[in-house]
Amino acid sequence: MKNKGLGCLLAFVIVALLVSLALNFVSFAAVLGMGLDSASIGYVEPKQKFRETLVEAGAAEAKDKIVRIDIEGIIASGPAGDLFSEGGMNVDAIQRALEQASEDKNVKAIVIRVNSPGGEVTASDNLYNAVKKAAAKKKVVVYMDSIAASGGYYLACGASKIVANETTLTASIGVIIQSLNYSQTFGKVGLETMTFASGKFKDTLSGSRPMREDEREYIQSLVSAMYDKFVGIVAKARNIDEAQLRTGVADGRVVTGKQALEYKLVDQLGYVEDAYALAKELGGAKDAMVVKYSLTPSLAQLLGIMGKAQASSTGKVELDVSDRLLPRLEAGKPYLLPAHMVR
Repeated sequence: MKNKGLGCLLAFVIVALLVSLALNFVSFAAVLGMGLDSASIGYVEPKQKFRETLVEAGAAEAKDKIVRIDIEGIIASGPAGDLFSEGGMNVDAIQRALEQASEDKNVKAIVIRVNSPGGEVTASDNLYNAVKKAAAKKKVVVYMDSIAASGGYYLACGASKIVANETTLTASIGVIIQSLNYSQTFGKVGLETMTFASGKFKDTLSGSRPMREDEREYIQSLVSAMYDKFVGIVAKARNIDEAQLRTGVADGRVVTGKQALEYKLVDQLGYVEDAYALAKELGGAKDAMVVKYSLTPSLAQLLGIMGKAQASSTGKVELDVSDRLLPRLEAGKPYLLPAHMVR
């Protein structure tokens, strides 16, 4: 009887603990679902580590690694990774990935596969700086996939070596700012915008009125300043005379990988496997395995998604992926993009 009583008590304690854990789990998910940040609930999420997936096996028992990091789509500032994207990589996440690879003693070199038409100027410059910092510690090889144009080429200039496919579209060395003017449409329908500004350039690029000539010169000067930096980076990275660049391929044109080699914009042609081989050679690790970095959703992210789903009346989590299909350019923001992608 005594043993039976102890067994019942133990069972009761276990059930109570499970119920308590379940209630805490639901409460934490609800808190995250309500949009409260980690500081407001006294929780600081640790820096995420990237998951390694084997891409190419190395020699038996070899610990040396070549890390592959993918950069896909429009380059834009934003959250550090998308929970539902392949690899979940964004500007902040790529910077962290390069940092992790640089600090891993078993990583002998890094391969960055770029498949991007470019994007925001500052975001591209931040990635260029991150790639350059990583290349100062370990050899970095950029492999250009289908497209590595404008901002995609900009960041590649921070690497130790650049490999392009013969059919890759690259270059597009230039800066573009675009705005929409609808002042004539306003006049036809009898609308007028009333604007109060502190200076004559404060409402520059306003679509509700024609642009003044001094405004055109002002915006062009901004574009030219950013273009000067882009050309300077390319000239230094590729050891090409800057004047030659300006009068040649750095006029905004897109070229193939084969043409890029002729213009000395890349080091060699090949496939991603050739980029791996080059990285192994540069890193002195011919027997190294190749691994790919990707993000694993953290517990806080999973709980947040569950909390939002619980708070929703439909119980569904809705995802908007439309911005992955077409670039959403903001009026007045400078971009490193091919002109055909701007409309």
